[in-house]
This record gives sequence, structure tokens and C-alpha cells, in this order.
Amino acid sequence: MKRKLIAAIGIAGMMVSIAACGDSDDKGNGSNGSEAKELTVWLTVDAQNNWPDLVKAADDAVVKKHPGVKIKHEYYGWPDKNTKLDAVLATDKAPDVVEMGNTEMLGYMVKGAFAPLDAAKFDNSSAWLDGLKASVTYEDKTYGVPYYAGGRVGNYRKDVFAAAGVKSAPKTYAELTAALDKVQKKEGNSFSAWYQPTRDWYAAMSFVYDAGGSIAKEEGGQWKANLSSPESVKGLTAYKDVVDKYMHGDKTKDESDRYIVYGQGKSGMIFGAAWEGATAADPKNDKTGKLKDNLENFVMPGPSGKNIPVFLGGSDLAVPVKSGAKDLAAEWINAFTGPAGQKGLMAKGNLPNNKTDLATLKNDPATAVPATAAESNWFVPMAPGWGQVEKAQVLQTMLQSIGTGKKSVEAAAKEADAAIDKVINTK
Repeated sequence: MKRKLIAAIGIAGMMVSIAACGDSDDKGNGSNGSEAKELTVWLTVDAQNNWPDLVKAADDAVVKKHPGVKIKHEYYGWPDKNTKLDAVLATDKAPDVVEMGNTEMLGYMVKGAFAPLDAAKFDNSSAWLDGLKASVTYEDKTYGVPYYAGGRVGNYRKDVFAAAGVKSAPKTYAELTAALDKVQKKEGNSFSAWYQPTRDWYAAMSFVYDAGGSIAKEEGGQWKANLSSPESVKGLTAYKDVVDKYMHGDKTKDESDRYIVYGQGKSGMIFGAAWEGATAADPKNDKTGKLKDNLENFVMPGPSGKNIPVFLGGSDLAVPVKSGAKDLAAEWINAFTGPAGQKGLMAKGNLPNNKTDLATLKNDPATAVPATAAESNWFVPMAPGWGQVEKAQVLQTMLQSIGTGKKSVEAAAKEADAAIDKVINTK
């Protein structure tokens, strides 16, 4: 599932109520609700539709340990969940467990919406995937538990590449660019050998991190933008080369409809979320009638010579600070995300929350590509003002300026750094 940052900029007013109440709302059940008799769990419809058996198993484990406990579930679509959550967090009716997209966590952690958790009490916490661990960590405290992950991979058209003389997926960046050069030459400039939307900052920042750069760095408790560093500029330049040579579509677009464009048959490959290739091949999106048997995922190589670091999307589970059953909520989360839960989630096609389980997927041809790709990953700066950077679309603006040739890489990066530095340390 696609995960975009839904920065909680609009929750500041609601959070005043949270900050004022602290942990006092425990409804007579002890400081953390250790003797609570009722638990309310909010999940998205993904769990309701795709793995209700895993939800029931977690319920059963908690009830077995705490006879008489009642567990209530509410399910929400992604567009609706945060609106409802923002409203309820301003009252005394907060849920005890809430599912969050990992890019949604930061705004709520900054404002104090979630209770800190002891990571050591959760199975496999020492092996959580780096990008997922980052998403639940703020100022050295843990405020959530990774639930599952979704990675990014390359996806290419075997028929198009074969027609250009390329018989297998590239393993190195040199092989990739050589293959793309052949495809581009054969198909001509009305075709994108690699359809790479210019404003896709998830892909662009993979090049930045691959080159040893970063969006921003923390030094002495303060964050400072880092896009104009030599390493970051090297990565951005490599990204510009891709857009210049292989992307012959609209260079002002983002990645939101990439799978639709891919399905129209005017491109040879994409680099995106693992689900995008299969979605492009869905009959309702495939305008060529050929994609079902001709698309293949591959681990994206980077110019560095290593697999390119990928942005990890996914879900986390958090305990609102107003919960009256924090201890019980933590137990439910551990039952749901522990070894049995991860095994069940992997069986449903998800990536697990930890490196130990991820390693097992590399041995299965059906899951080897996304599992291998996810081993090297990155996440956004966990800075108090990152939501404002997102809201202002600083990275997208920079990338469009670079991709359209409006500004040089160096000039666009310096301008982006200045914009980031104005807000990144502001709560």
C-alpha cells in the first residue's frame, strides 16, 4: 500500500488538551490501566479484509491471560482515520491502540499524542528494520511498534527489454544503464525507457542516500539540511541523469499515477512500490494487453555498486497518551506483532517488521526480490519540523527545478536547504 506523509500539522489545537491532561485519564485502572477490563483497538480496513484471523489470534492471547477482558475493534479507511483520531484525541474517548502509517507518526509524537513504550517488552525489537525503527523513535524514546513493511523495487517489461537484446534483469547499475540505453535507442524518444516522475522524492532520495548523502543531519540536538553537501549533490546528479536520458514524459509530475502511465505501454521500467507493477498489469489498467506475462520485479542496483537504499512504507501501532489501558494495549500489540503475527503477515504477502524474519523471505523466489531490496533502507529525518517541510513540498519543488532544467543541481539543492533550515527545528 502506498504510504504518503499525512503530517499532523492540523492537530496542534487538539494537542493542547492532550498536553494538559498527561497520563491522568486512567479511569481508575492504575497509572497505566494494568487492571483494565476493556480495550479499544483501531485498525485500518487492511486488517479487517485481509487478515482478520491474526486480529482474533491476538485477542484470544490477551483474553486467555486476562479472563473477562472485552476487546472492541473499529476499522477505518486510510483517508478517514486521522480525521476521526484528531477529533477523539481531544476528548476522553481515545482508543487504546491505533494503527498509523509510519509516515504519519512523527507529527503525533512531536505533539505528545502517544505514550512512550518500553521497546524491550516487544518481541524482535532489537531486530526491527532500521527504517521502521526510525519511524517510531523521537528524541530517543519509542512511541510505537512496527507492524509490517512495504518496500520499493525495480519493475521492467521483459518483452521490451528482450526486443532490445536484454534477456534478464540487470544486477548492477552499469548493466541497468546499458540495458536502458539499448531500449531507448530502439524505441525512440516518444518512449520512456525508464518512466521516472521527476517529483518522486522517494526515488530521488534513494539516490541521495546511495551516494552517502542525506536530507538532513542532526548535530547537537539541532537538525540541519544536507542536500547541498557533495555527497547529496552526487546523488541528485545521478537522479537528474536518469530523468534526462530515460524519462520522456511530463517532467512536472509526481508518482501518484505512475502505475496508470506504466499500464499505458509507453515505458520500459519503473522504480516504485512493490505493488505498482502488478497493479499496472491489472486488466483495468493494462492498455497493451501484454503486461500480465511480461512484468518482473528486480532488486534496484545503485550507482554506488550496492543495492540502492529504499524508502520503507508500512504501518505502526501506537498507544494514545490518553488511553486508560496502556499496559493491556502494549500486551495486545505484542501478541499481534510478535512471531506468530509476523508469520501470518508474511503469508499474506507483507514484509515483516524485523531483519530476522526478513532473512527467511530471501530464500523464497516469490519474496526474494522485495525482501532483498528492503534490507537497505532509509527514512525521513525525525525532526520536529519535518511535517512543515513535507507540507511545503520543498523536495518536490527542488526536483522539478532540477528535472526541467530551471536550476542547476547545486543551486536547487542550496535553495531547498535554506527552505528546510527555516522550519525543520520548529515544533
